Amino acid sequence: MTLLTDHPTTRFRSPDDTTAPAPAEARGLARDSVRLMVASSHGITHARFRDLPDHLAPGDLVVVNNSATIAGQVDGHRADHGPVVVHVATPLDDGSWVVELRSAPDAASPVLDAAPGEHVEVGRLVLTLLAPYPAEGSSPTGAGNRLWRVAVDGDLADTLAREGRPISYGYLDRHYPLSAYQSVFSTMPGSAEMPSAGRPFTDALVTRLIAGGVGVAPITLHTGVSSQDAGEAPQPERFEVPETTARLVNAARATGGRVIAVGTTVTRALESAVRPDGRVVATRGWTERVISPSDPARVVDGLITGWHNPEASHLLLVESIAGAGLTQAAYDAAVDEGYLWHEFGDSALLLP
Repeated sequence: MTLLTDHPTTRFRSPDDTTAPAPAEARGLARDSVRLMVASSHGITHARFRDLPDHLAPGDLVVVNNSATIAGQVDGHRADHGPVVVHVATPLDDGSWVVELRSAPDAASPVLDAAPGEHVEVGRLVLTLLAPYPAEGSSPTGAGNRLWRVAVDGDLADTLAREGRPISYGYLDRHYPLSAYQSVFSTMPGSAEMPSAGRPFTDALVTRLIAGGVGVAPITLHTGVSSQDAGEAPQPERFEVPETTARLVNAARATGGRVIAVGTTVTRALESAVRPDGRVVATRGWTERVISPSDPARVVDGLITGWHNPEASHLLLVESIAGAGLTQAAYDAAVDEGYLWHEFGDSALLLP
């Protein structure tokens, strides 16, 4: 796995004690009632996600990810080692797959002692570990490999559809159905983990945005597994920026509107479709783009996002858009005010 040469400057204590243990609905809230911090050069405001239209302006464009989450977690068994949890990241163009092996029963930590040629049984299928992905040294801890390219002797997609469950980790209070991991924009199945920044949107909220003159446009980026260690770059991901969205982004920028990306996934897709002249063009394929202050976003003006772990590569992207000072101020306020972390947690609107 590629290691980052840049490191985020934002510092805050680990959010382990402020993780959302369940979806908003299971905590007695509507989806759009999670907390929303609005952080800008004018200061920090604490609101609810349903208040988002009050903080945007006619002519702004909100770009969303329409990728739908698949059931990417399944139980497996390693010969001579016992049970393991398999996280299926993505199929590759050559017919192989990328998977991560994690400890059973709750996927709490990566398994780093696997070796090429090893077999992992998943139901009636056998996965054969071919090579570390994308190269030797998948773990920045310096020991072992976290992601593997595997050959499958059957239909892994069918097995996931029948036996799989959404990828989850030990901080949740129980397993939740796949429907809990979809947003109102989810139409294109393919994400291993939920593009979670879009989850708090509702149909009514989207209607309010459009009625207020704020545009909404889709991209597709199918996420891989998000359990990177500190210092680990995001893996290559499949994406598409359609022609209509490219035109809407260019038009918003030309008329003074702001391009607001809903999540790091949207930012990565849009910034992978920018030409040298600064215009966005229709693009599809695989992106390895790593957005950071040294290679910053060029067309995204604001970001709707959840809260990321210390040292996560996502923080580099956030800092490249919001700036290091505003990012630090937002995280300080989130920690002080008890905002909830992870995929079912609270949100931020960053408007530098």
